[in-house]
Amino acid sequence: MADTAKLVIDQNTYEFPLVKGTENEIGIDIKTLRGVSGGVITLDPGFKNTGSCESAITFLNGEEGILRYRGYSIEELAEKADFLEVAFLLIFGELPTKEQLEKFDADIKEKAIVDEDVKKIIDAFPKNAHPMGVLSSLTSALIAFNPSSVNVDSEQEMYRAIVKILAKFPVLVAWTLRKKQGLPLNYGSKSLGYVENVLRMMFATPDEDYKINPIIKDALDKLLILHADHEQNCSTSTVRIVGSSHAGLFASLSAGISALWGPLHGGANQAVLEMLEAIRQDGGDTKKYMAKAKDKNDPFRLMGFGHRVYKNFDPRAKIIKVAADQVLNDLGIEDPILTIAKGLEQEALNDEYFVKRKLYPNVDFYSGIIYRAMGIPVEMFTVMFALGRLPGWIAQWREMRLNKEPIGRPRQIYIGKNYRPFVEINKR
Repeated sequence: MADTAKLVIDQNTYEFPLVKGTENEIGIDIKTLRGVSGGVITLDPGFKNTGSCESAITFLNGEEGILRYRGYSIEELAEKADFLEVAFLLIFGELPTKEQLEKFDADIKEKAIVDEDVKKIIDAFPKNAHPMGVLSSLTSALIAFNPSSVNVDSEQEMYRAIVKILAKFPVLVAWTLRKKQGLPLNYGSKSLGYVENVLRMMFATPDEDYKINPIIKDALDKLLILHADHEQNCSTSTVRIVGSSHAGLFASLSAGISALWGPLHGGANQAVLEMLEAIRQDGGDTKKYMAKAKDKNDPFRLMGFGHRVYKNFDPRAKIIKVAADQVLNDLGIEDPILTIAKGLEQEALNDEYFVKRKLYPNVDFYSGIIYRAMGIPVEMFTVMFALGRLPGWIAQWREMRLNKEPIGRPRQIYIGKNYRPFVEINKR
C-alpha cells in the first residue's frame, strides 16, 4: 500500500502522508493542507471522519465489537480487575503492582477530605437542582480551593493532582445525591475500598451501620470499569480541547461533565428509564411498544438498543447483563419498571426484526436497570456515568498535555452575508 494520499483540487495535486496505527487503522495527515493549497480545508460536521489526535489509551472497533484499555480486553478487565486498578492502568499506562496499587489507594484516601466551605456551595443549590449541574459546579469550585496550576513536566505534581481529584470526586458525587435526598453529608472510611466507600457515602444513614452488599458492590465496580473510557467521544474530546488551552485539570473535567450531561451522550441511561416509565403509565404492554419501534411512521424510539459506534453488539452490554441479572435476583425487587425492562429485553433478543438489525440492548439499557434496582434516582444516572468516566478523562488530559498537543482550533466554511456597509439607525 502507498504511504501517501493524493488530493486533486483545480488540477493541482497535493500529497499527504498516511499514518498507520498499531491496530492497522489508516489516517491521512492533512495538517499542512490549508497552507500548501492556499486556504482549502476539509468539512466534516461532527468530526465523524476526523482524527483529532494519536492516542495510546483506548482501542475501539465498533464493527467487531472490540473495546480495549491499553491493550487489555474489557472482558478480562471487568472479570479480573477492580475499578482502582483500571483507573491506574488508564492513567499511567500499565497495570499496577501490588505495592503501586496499595500506595495509590492510600494516597487517595489521604486526600479524600473536601474543604468544609464546599458545603456552603451545596447549601446554595435548591433540592430540585439537576445533579449534573451541581456536580459540574462543585468540580469547577475545587479550583478555588486548589488555585495553583499543575506543572505537567513534574511527575510528582501531576500525580498529586490526579490523586486529589480521584479522592474528592466520589465525595462530590455522594454529596450531590444526599443534598437531593435531604441527608447529612458524610465521608468514607479508610477501612473500605474505593467502590465500597462510594456506596457508603451515598447510602449510609446516621441511625444504623451500613453493610456492603457484595453483589451490588461487584455490579457497581463493573459498571464503573465499563464506563471508564470510550475513545474520542463528545465529553472526552471536550476535556482534551479545553485542556489544550492549558486550562487546569479540574476546569477541563468540569467541561467534560457538562458535555456528558446531554441526552445524546451520558444522559442515555436516564432516557431508558424515562421510556420505561412512559410505557408503564400506558399500561405496560411491551409488545405494543416493540411494534411501535418497528413502525417507521411512528415517532416512538426504543432507547437503550443498538449503538452508534458498535455495529454488531456492545461488548460492555454482554458483561453488565450478567451483573444486572444477579442484582435483580439477589434483591428480589418487585418493580413494574424493571419487569417491563426484562420484557423488552427478551422480546428484542428473540425478535427477528431486532436480531437481523443487531439492535441488541446496550450498556445504557442495563446500567439504568442496575441503578434503578440500587435505589439511585434517575437524575443521578449521568452523575454515576461521570464517576466511571473520571479516570478516562484524566488519562486523556494527561496524554494530551504530555504530548504537548497544540491548542484546538477547528476551521469553518463561512456561509453568511458578504460585506455590507453600516446603515445608521435612522435609515434602517
